[in-house]
Amino acid sequence: MSLAVPKVELHLHLEGAAPPEVIRSIAGRKHVDLGPIFDDDGAYSFIDFPDFLRVYEQATTVLQTPEDFAQVTRAVLEESVANGVIYTEVFLSPDFCGGGDLGAWREYLAAIAEAAAQAERVHGIVMRGVVTCIRHFGPDRAKPIARCAAETAGEFIVGFGIAGNETVCAPRDFAWSFDMAREAGLGLTAHAGEWAGPQSVRDALTDLGVSRIGHGVRAVEDPALVDHLAETGVVLEICPGSNIALGLYADWPQHPIERLRAAGVKLTVSTDDPPFFHTTMAWEYKRLADAFGWDEAAFRDINRVAAKAAFCDAATRDRILKQLENAA
Repeated sequence: MSLAVPKVELHLHLEGAAPPEVIRSIAGRKHVDLGPIFDDDGAYSFIDFPDFLRVYEQATTVLQTPEDFAQVTRAVLEESVANGVIYTEVFLSPDFCGGGDLGAWREYLAAIAEAAAQAERVHGIVMRGVVTCIRHFGPDRAKPIARCAAETAGEFIVGFGIAGNETVCAPRDFAWSFDMAREAGLGLTAHAGEWAGPQSVRDALTDLGVSRIGHGVRAVEDPALVDHLAETGVVLEICPGSNIALGLYADWPQHPIERLRAAGVKLTVSTDDPPFFHTTMAWEYKRLADAFGWDEAAFRDINRVAAKAAFCDAATRDRILKQLENAA
């Protein structure tokens, strides 16, 4: 069942989706010692969320050229294809692609976009990019990232967002960057309601004007907020396996995704940083089916929500929706 349903994924970090063997291969080629970021089995190793951020950022230090990012893009999309994904929006961080310099970012972006175009020609998967600033790098660092997004907005770069440690700074501190992205016509999303509580979701909606929330699961703690999300149609990019792997919830039955869905909140399913959390899109679907009895009709509905919430142009969205309809 899990592979038979075409999937739309909206919450995937490019660097975080890089298979550890690819990172080790690039590190070996460059003679870079990454330190103790892998376990004895070769998987990424971390103990909690702050340590996850450390390992994540350490792994990215070997990604130093446009070709490195092209290699990662090819590997990530091959994994997505293997799990039945037909459309994916991937978070791209100019902080890791030239340090926020616009000229360097254009070179990195060209390599990523060409790798994505090649995957579309060969496998049919469609990838679009959502430029993401890093919250714990601070609001001043976010401004050149927003400029990178605004200056390269178009068919491939379709959105702008913020990721990183939710306990650092406040959403309103990044309003300038989001205003710039909005003026460039980009879709807006923000990580909130994961490590910070439901108020962080309210703040992202009020102060940043986003139409999607990355994670957002802590909204379930505030019934009035849940009602607001359902009434306004704000879409949550939920990554259950990530939440469980990081200890936010003890196990799948305790995850609030079904409660949010039953309350009428529009939501999608994604993997976030799949090799870090030992997951895939197929695995997410299997565990959701096991925990909550979701059937193919439920997953088709989830994917229609995701396609309609995608930041791509209307023609691409219609094509993805048609693929979902034909498969059904």
